[in-house]
Amino acid sequence: MIRLLPAAELRRAVDPESLPMETTADLPELEGIIGQERAVSALRFGLGIADGGFNVYASGPPGIGRMTAVQSFVRELAKSRLPAADCCYVHHFQDPERPKAIRLAAGQGRRFQRDMQGLIDHLRQEIPKAFESEDYATKRDAVVGSLAERRAAVFESLRAKAEAAGFSIESTPVGIVIVPVKDGKPLDEEAFQALPPEAREAMKRRREALEEELKAAMREVRSISRDAQERLRELNQRVALYLVGGLIDDLSEKYRGTPEVVEHLRAVQADIVERIDTFRAGAAAPEEDAPSGSLPLLLRRQRDLPYRRYEVNVIVDQTGQAGAPVVVETNPTHANLFGRIERESELGAVFTDFTMIRAGSLHRANGGFLVLPVLDVLREPFVWEGLKRALKARQIQIEEIAERLGFLATKSLRPQPVPLDVKVVLVGQPHLYHLLVALDEDFPELFKVAADFDTRMARGEPEVKEFLRFLGGFCRREKICHIDRGGAAKLIEYAARLAGDAERLSTRLGPISDLVREAHYWAREDRSLSIGAAHVTRALDERVYRSGLLRERIREMIERGFILIDVDGESVGQVNGLSVLSLGDISFGKPSRITAAVSAGRDGVVDIEREAKLGGPIHSKGVLILGGYLLQRFAQDRPLTLAARLVFEQSYEGVEGDSASGAECFTLLSALSGAPIRQGVAVTGSMNQRGEIQAIGGVNEKIEGYFDVCVARGLTGRQGVLIPRSNTPHLMLREDVVRAAADGRFHVWTMETVDDGIEHLTGLPAGSRGPDGAYPPESVNGRVEATLRRFAESMRAMGGGEGRAAASGGPAAEGEAAR
Repeated sequence: MIRLLPAAELRRAVDPESLPMETTADLPELEGIIGQERAVSALRFGLGIADGGFNVYASGPPGIGRMTAVQSFVRELAKSRLPAADCCYVHHFQDPERPKAIRLAAGQGRRFQRDMQGLIDHLRQEIPKAFESEDYATKRDAVVGSLAERRAAVFESLRAKAEAAGFSIESTPVGIVIVPVKDGKPLDEEAFQALPPEAREAMKRRREALEEELKAAMREVRSISRDAQERLRELNQRVALYLVGGLIDDLSEKYRGTPEVVEHLRAVQADIVERIDTFRAGAAAPEEDAPSGSLPLLLRRQRDLPYRRYEVNVIVDQTGQAGAPVVVETNPTHANLFGRIERESELGAVFTDFTMIRAGSLHRANGGFLVLPVLDVLREPFVWEGLKRALKARQIQIEEIAERLGFLATKSLRPQPVPLDVKVVLVGQPHLYHLLVALDEDFPELFKVAADFDTRMARGEPEVKEFLRFLGGFCRREKICHIDRGGAAKLIEYAARLAGDAERLSTRLGPISDLVREAHYWAREDRSLSIGAAHVTRALDERVYRSGLLRERIREMIERGFILIDVDGESVGQVNGLSVLSLGDISFGKPSRITAAVSAGRDGVVDIEREAKLGGPIHSKGVLILGGYLLQRFAQDRPLTLAARLVFEQSYEGVEGDSASGAECFTLLSALSGAPIRQGVAVTGSMNQRGEIQAIGGVNEKIEGYFDVCVARGLTGRQGVLIPRSNTPHLMLREDVVRAAADGRFHVWTMETVDDGIEHLTGLPAGSRGPDGAYPPESVNGRVEATLRRFAESMRAMGGGEGRAAASGGPAAEGEAAR
């Protein structure tokens, strides 16, 4: 049934006086996320459950404010959680290549760092003083004096034995030597050789025995020296322990609640006592007391380098945090996410230590929430696998990717992993979620909660109030003009238009927010204190103008006759179909002439777009459905002996979608019946094999595109668009289109079936089968049936019988099989 829609049904306008405010400044701030109850429920569940596998995938198309909404929700939730722990790395004295990770309560990391720095600074000042004291000098002199006395006694005994044997002991630059003596004088080699052989042999035997005595004496001297060195070392350690022990005990008591810190402090104490000579060198003069430029940077670094092993590297500091951490990582590279180990270069040498370990987003979010854009995570090498590994193992391991790939030849550190307790929220489009579920077996185990963000919400009174509160909060955050009633009414209508449904509001907050910003610009240009209807309208018009060059060029080509479109008169086998072109942030309708050519044959319905590889699969499906409709209606008792060609004239780009299948059917029925179609009426709508007209998308843009062409050619009052009845709730047409409809200069009709449409387009009845099973001869269906019968007879007359037609495998074959 054809129905002419009144102007009131073409656009659901908003009465500004019905809005509960003067401006959006009168409304309270919106709490929560607008129009996303399902997503909020999923977020609350996934982030509230303690199990590690219940991480969240926030799914939705771009432009609906997924990331902003997730951040807002997570930050609000984090306020009710306890602050996370600080994380530090310290030197591992037993295994320097594996720095130790220590976690402390929030704010304790920096305090521990300052305490350790203060301890080392104090010891660098006090230890040299202790070793310069008189008490230490007395005890050291006692040890050294005892060493000298014992060494002197050993050498004195050795000299006595040497004199008794006729030798003397002398010290030389190359060591202690035994020299033969005669009559109190040393013998040189010539005098020694002049002795009688018996005397020389006797002297050699005594010398050999004395050398053994000398070796024993030297061993005893070395033993005495070692004993003295040990006694000096013990003395030094006692002095160091006296200075260090009390300070370490105080710190151990201070951090007794953290066993890892106490253990590290004991290791520090043992290392300082063992390396006390490093501290005996003393601390250099303070930097502020040194003349400018007197101490080069390299020398200062070398001076401080031995003490870096006692520092504390705080990689995560939660000082002052009011709740659990929330980290949004917009650049999830491997280093940014998992941390890295930096390196320094000095004099051509590259080195690193635990003080150059840097935290990643996982470290900073540990104990809280991490929000990641899934597409960026998947694009970065090794990040997705690393994230899954961390979540499964529940620990963060800092890795060097270059070392893993074999590109890093220098020796590196392997820091101890940090226990991980984090909730991860991935934000991305729905198709990525489905791909991950299908292709990655770990994904469903780690991300068990999907939070689907809807693109639309209802348009009831509560939802409109929420929308207005959102606008008010946006104006406050952006510090722009508030919106008055007229402007708010236009924005509500725009949200409905954006949703593509007069009974819904779009939740694509990105485009809506951009429109408010643009309207604020024009309000400021007008020196207005608030954003009004005129400013919103101008913002929309300017947006169309900025992006409308191609739209104007197409309309100009139609107006000048370069693109053939008739908007008046009648024609057989020709109809104006409607399509939508999308270019970035703008979409507009474009009319296209659709024609059909028919003859007797066995080819069936041929889609020229598909044959030319310009037709997409959905468009091809629509043409095949059209063929099914013809079989169902006209080939129940005979084969469909038909060769038909359908084409979008002057179409040089791809054609996709089935919204033109209804128009193609009308074109084909007109060509077969010879009934001319009104060219002032454009058609859109898909069909099924039963001849029912189905809803299509972009109905507003299609109607407006044809309206613009009619305006350019001149409105006659006979023009309009025929749309599916089920698209009526979607209408939110431009105000100029509505005004033209109200004045009777343009029309919008609805249809439910193919028969409705063909009757309206041709002015002839579609026709129904009578008791004899035949259509009325003067009806459209009767004419089509007569033409198909004539085609079949001509094929038989030409020798292309029904059997041969059936053998061709085309539509005729289907009819013959049914027969």
